[in-house]
Amino acid sequence: MALTATAPRQSDGRLRSSSDRSDGSSRAGWALIASTAREQRLGIALGMLAGLLYTAGRVAVPLLIQLGLDRGIREGGPLLPWSLAIAGAGLFSATFLGVRRYLAFRNARVIEARLRDRIFAHVQRLHFSFHDANATGELMSRGNTDLQHFQNFVTLVPLTFGNALVVIAVTVIMLSLQPLLTVLALASLPFVNVLGRRFAQRLHPAVLLVQQESAQLATVVEESISGVRVVKGFGSEPVQAAKLATEADDVHDAALRSSAIRARYLPGIELLPGIGLIVVLGYGGHLVLDGRMTVGELVSFNLYVIMLIQPLRMLGMIVANGQRASAAGARISEVLDTAPAIVDPDDPTPLPVTGDLGRIELRDVDFDYPPAESGAGVLRGLSLTIEPGESVALVGPTGSGKSTIARLLPRFYDVDAGAVRLDGVDVRDVGRHELRRAVSIVFEETFLFSSTIRDNIAFADPEADDAAVLRAARLAGADEFISELAEGYDTEIGERGFSLSGGQRQRIAIARAILADPRVLVLDDATSAVDPTKEHEIRDALGEVMDRRTTIVIAHRPATIALADRVVLLDEGRIVAEGTHTELLASNPRYREVLAADRGDERPDAEGGR
Repeated sequence: MALTATAPRQSDGRLRSSSDRSDGSSRAGWALIASTAREQRLGIALGMLAGLLYTAGRVAVPLLIQLGLDRGIREGGPLLPWSLAIAGAGLFSATFLGVRRYLAFRNARVIEARLRDRIFAHVQRLHFSFHDANATGELMSRGNTDLQHFQNFVTLVPLTFGNALVVIAVTVIMLSLQPLLTVLALASLPFVNVLGRRFAQRLHPAVLLVQQESAQLATVVEESISGVRVVKGFGSEPVQAAKLATEADDVHDAALRSSAIRARYLPGIELLPGIGLIVVLGYGGHLVLDGRMTVGELVSFNLYVIMLIQPLRMLGMIVANGQRASAAGARISEVLDTAPAIVDPDDPTPLPVTGDLGRIELRDVDFDYPPAESGAGVLRGLSLTIEPGESVALVGPTGSGKSTIARLLPRFYDVDAGAVRLDGVDVRDVGRHELRRAVSIVFEETFLFSSTIRDNIAFADPEADDAAVLRAARLAGADEFISELAEGYDTEIGERGFSLSGGQRQRIAIARAILADPRVLVLDDATSAVDPTKEHEIRDALGEVMDRRTTIVIAHRPATIALADRVVLLDEGRIVAEGTHTELLASNPRYREVLAADRGDERPDAEGGR
């Protein structure tokens, strides 16, 4: 079923800053923690079981000490059995303490790995508008720093469960021994609870701000490193250093505010549980002197109170880590909850595989990049047909819509109105993978991966044999310079291929597109970085590649434009003239103006020279 209705406006997908968030962000963070924990519920359950056994061994030790003191020392009984029992309970507890910690860290790492894979896969699926609107450093921060905060808290889940069991078991035992003394010893717990709640409420926005500022700092670092050639080229190191200092100061200030909140509440959370120990020693000592409590009971009671202090003191760390995890979960959840604007149809229509392939139709296309502000649109009512095997050059001033047409064809964006068809099928009805394997684009801004030249050329088909790689390189005019490299096609080209010249990178990008063997090839100013003295070599190669293959050429050099069968002149989102290069050069003043503007003071002649 063809999609001919006007498409809804695509949201730009910009992620919110901390100041844009509502209280719902905390709920979203906890919801993500709960959902990911359910995925690892078996491992978490085993960790909790280990925590239960650890707790049983640990709470048994003070009771055994009490019995040893009362029956072994006060009543003159044997001490060895009680000593062995205490040692056995300690060994049992220590064993399951190790098991609990191993399972806790294992579960957290599994959850982290799964969530990282999920974030990466989702970001890959998100539409171009989302990536246009969000900085790389921001996304990296959410996929690394935030994920680490998330993982740190998940590690604490079995540990927290074990601590909770200790508190419950110890409280029950203490109540069975001395109810009144237990109430006095635990009288500070309500105050600990109140402090913990206030601590959590004030800490959440503070840690969310720290993570937001850290993401902005990461963005400055990422842009400064990836754009180091621009920074150095303009001598702008002090400018970037100033930006970094500003962001670092913001992180510093936000971190200090978070630390101030911790400093205000953690001492109280640390101190209050210790008050119970003072009560036990004071009131419990009188009970011993009055004969209402044995020495063994007093010692075990003290040990139980001491046993409570550490879990209660950990409450502050648990709250702090929980709030960081909640803030991190909210930021991660925001990415995962961003729905892709470009999705496959429920029942994709396959492209034809027989007959003359590569026919392109644009019918009454309106389009503007989101968020649309002017309302004028980049393309307005544009209609264009390119026959199978035909090569068409798109020419026009900056902003006329040339590259936009190239991006609508593989459905990087959806049209606002009208339709784009490939071989008679609306591109919105075709599965994205099939569509983008049918259309290869060589972008003006060449991106190569930090790998070998062979891997970059074979990117679309990693299983391609050496013969296919060599053929693609020869057609792109890249084989000669590759063969002169010390390691040839096995040469590691470094980050983004900057160890090569601009022209060499573009030739490898052209070879990469050729190897994909698409039915439509789009060359988006793909020879702009090629040395004019070498351009004729690539021009000759492109002539062979373009033969009987539908090709869209976006170019500024007359010699490259002249390779096309037909030239389409665009201006302000509309087609204003069509014809061959020679015809338009002779008859259309606007065409000559555009070429002259692109070539500076050089005047193109009718043969496509300078």
